[in-house]
Amino acid sequence: MFLIRVLALFAVSVTAALAQGWPARPVKIVVPFAPGGTADTLGRLVAQKLTEQMKESFVIENRGGAGGVVGSEIVSKAPADGYSFVVSGIASHVIAPLLPQGTPYDPMKDFTHVALFGGPPAVLAVNPSLGVKDLRGFVALAKTEPGKLSYGSPGNGTQGQLVAELFKHLAGIDMAHIPYKGASGAVADLMGGRVAAVSTTLSTAAGQIKSGRAQALALSSGKRLPDYPDIPTFAEQGYPELVATVWFSLSGPAGLPQDIVSKLNAEVRRALELPDMRERMRHDGIEPNSLDAAQFTAFVAGELRRWGPIVRGSGAKND
Repeated sequence: MFLIRVLALFAVSVTAALAQGWPARPVKIVVPFAPGGTADTLGRLVAQKLTEQMKESFVIENRGGAGGVVGSEIVSKAPADGYSFVVSGIASHVIAPLLPQGTPYDPMKDFTHVALFGGPPAVLAVNPSLGVKDLRGFVALAKTEPGKLSYGSPGNGTQGQLVAELFKHLAGIDMAHIPYKGASGAVADLMGGRVAAVSTTLSTAAGQIKSGRAQALALSSGKRLPDYPDIPTFAEQGYPELVATVWFSLSGPAGLPQDIVSKLNAEVRRALELPDMRERMRHDGIEPNSLDAAQFTAFVAGELRRWGPIVRGSGAKND
């Protein structure tokens, strides 16, 4: 019994020492999507602030594919030493695991959830050349040409796909889904006329919407956003079920030392409260969050419970 207590105290002291000296070398943050999307933008903003605050490099590595699953799996198998993290989120850690094919990782058992960044609402946008003025007109057009309209999303299992699939179900329309390895490709093809619509994060399409090159039909926010007062919500147009945030976060492999988790959570929350960060995020419709690691872990578990029946009922699936 005495030996067990000594070993336990030794383990605690070693963990505390590791956290005190962490980080001692560059920290890798995997963004499981292509450059240019919201996950990439938020990841780089937070990484820059962490580098400044902690006096050690936090380096972004883009590993896109399968709606965020490829990069997330890489981190799930990395050593739990505090030097590998992933920009996790509702796409890779809630929606994808709930789809029929599932994921090669368990979103709770295989990760240590560290901090919630927040996230923008989804937007359904079309090319102005489509000739519809609002969501009602889009539904009418889709009903006259069943299956002929296509929409792009950041990938299979992303919330962009889920929101569009749930909208299709509620509106009684049929659209073909074209998945991309990140939102930037979907938006580019919308501009090029290769898809009729995109369902993605507002921040990804904000530039095109503001310039008039894309027309926003609806947001998945609970109310209109101050910076986008002319874009109506799905809810106010008759779809109250479509209220959702495309949130992003920071997670590491399972078994991360608690002292490292607490330290990193505090630094992320500190970064998100900086005036320049709050201003930057506000323009994208993002409200920063201040959950500690335990609260954030409970939040992820709650999101899995919330979205389970919605995913199954929406018809969303792996393509």
